[in-house]
Amino acid sequence: MKTPKVYMADVGLLCYLTGTRTARQAREGPLAGAIFETAVVAEVVRTLTHRGREPRVHFWRTSAGSELDLLVEESERLVPIEAKASATPRPAMAAGIAAFRRDLGARADRGYVIHGGDVKLPLGPDATAWPLGRL
Repeated sequence: MKTPKVYMADVGLLCYLTGTRTARQAREGPLAGAIFETAVVAEVVRTLTHRGREPRVHFWRTSAGSELDLLVEESERLVPIEAKASATPRPAMAAGIAAFRRDLGARADRGYVIHGGDVKLPLGPDATAWPLGRL
């Protein structure tokens, strides 16, 4: 799909503009997923920039409904990333990563489900759960 997504670089400003006033609202409110996804995208872009690399990031969605929150271009490889606010990662959270890897084949790298918890663990052959705090 060619429809762009727009993210704010400052999660605090996003929360202010949406009326999210407490950390609990940000974690558990109706915008928790969008706020978390914005934080993940901002952190990945900052990390790449601080490593001296131009961040080449995209999102991916098919007409059949498969999607990824973030796709990072690294040389000839594409790193798929899902952002999940949940503190408990589950293999089902990596479904978009598996679909992407099936569709893109050799160019697709192993993916990551960035989550709100504190454990790093495999979610099957296609993905690893990775805590946002470890980026």
